[in-house]
Amino acid sequence: MRRKGLASMAAQTVASTTDTPNAPAAPAAPPVDLGPAVALSCRECGERTPLSPSFACASCFGPLEAAYELPTGDPEALRKAIEAGPESIWRYAPLLPVPADVAAKPNLNPGFTRLVKADRLAAELGVTGELYVKDDSGNPTHSFKDRVVAIAVEAARAFGFTTLSCSSTGNLAGAVGAAAARAGLRSCVFIPHDLEQGKVVMAAVYGGDVVAIEGTYDDVNRFCSELIGDPIGEGWGFTNVNLRPYYAEGSKTLAYEICEQLGWRIPDQIVIPVASGSQLTKIDKGLQELIKVGLVEEKPYRIIAAQAEGCSPVSAAYKAGHDVVRPVKPDTIVKSLAIGNPADGPYVLDIARRTGGAVEDVTDEQVVEGIKLLARTEGIFAETAGGVTVGVAKKLLEAGVLDPAATTVVINTGDGLKTLDAVAATSGPTATIRPSLEAFRAAGLSAH
Repeated sequence: MRRKGLASMAAQTVASTTDTPNAPAAPAAPPVDLGPAVALSCRECGERTPLSPSFACASCFGPLEAAYELPTGDPEALRKAIEAGPESIWRYAPLLPVPADVAAKPNLNPGFTRLVKADRLAAELGVTGELYVKDDSGNPTHSFKDRVVAIAVEAARAFGFTTLSCSSTGNLAGAVGAAAARAGLRSCVFIPHDLEQGKVVMAAVYGGDVVAIEGTYDDVNRFCSELIGDPIGEGWGFTNVNLRPYYAEGSKTLAYEICEQLGWRIPDQIVIPVASGSQLTKIDKGLQELIKVGLVEEKPYRIIAAQAEGCSPVSAAYKAGHDVVRPVKPDTIVKSLAIGNPADGPYVLDIARRTGGAVEDVTDEQVVEGIKLLARTEGIFAETAGGVTVGVAKKLLEAGVLDPAATTVVINTGDGLKTLDAVAATSGPTATIRPSLEAFRAAGLSAH
């Protein structure tokens, strides 16, 4: 198995849930209602276990994910039911690990964000086909993390957790704080000490505990794995650790929405930012599920993974032809993607190669250029991760890797107001003048 980092993280959790020799059998857990999700399945060995707050296979330490009994009836009836549903991710409840009445519960109702037809950006990039930006900055806390946290909240409710927690590079901390406040749960989130101030404030404003850890995100994540195995962590649901098999499924809704907004068709190419890699793998899973239930026609598609050069372990492995992703120490302005040991890195490699896609990275300077290009052409102010996807799309189009005639979707995962420092030095007043027409003309602005 390739994922040794997960094995070491999981050992304590798995040991705490495995019977010891001669110990009495644990009582059977009550049934858990998470809709069509019927079990957890190991992504490495395929072994199935009952739904529980577990993230690693007891047999091989492989990662667990939700397994389903998907709808098998009339695809047209399912399509009509989805289209008649709420304008949020809950329209896709029949395909998610949530109870059927999820939309009636107190939650932030994320999703169904806009898919922008980016004709001016396409002209700048030399794209002759259709180019779209899936703009997830319109979510309640202005990032795609609201999708995954909404699913995690339902799992936390199902398993009786009273505290919602996470390790975060920023966006997740804010999403957890907001979702927990809305659901009436306590929150305690853990972040690197050098996070962007805007993201720290956003995480703290909801009234939960925000704990800054001296170190990188990977240090934060290791600490959280230790906390889960300690009695102090009893009753805590960590969205991206012990609730990860459910939390990660929220990213599938990006695939569902993109296809529905394109008239129930799969785009030819999708450019996706990569931190842990979970979002990319679940978008691919979502596309495969739409094909399986008959909501879209099966066709080839290419998935492109985008990283910042200062934290590009998956890109480095892809270019070297490796199957194993070697951890790195992040050094980039793209804090939201600064995960040096990405849990789903090997699966990102598999998907990029299977779909004929690619994994590419861009410099911090190209990230800033991407942010400003998208803002100037389409009026979308992306956070740094959005600058990565635009920058990678531009780089691969120029290299002839992306097909300019294909239908392409670029994903922006968050709002640029969260990462102002990235563009502050080059984005300010065009001129400072006295309040007179003479001064305005003297500044040369009247010709603009």
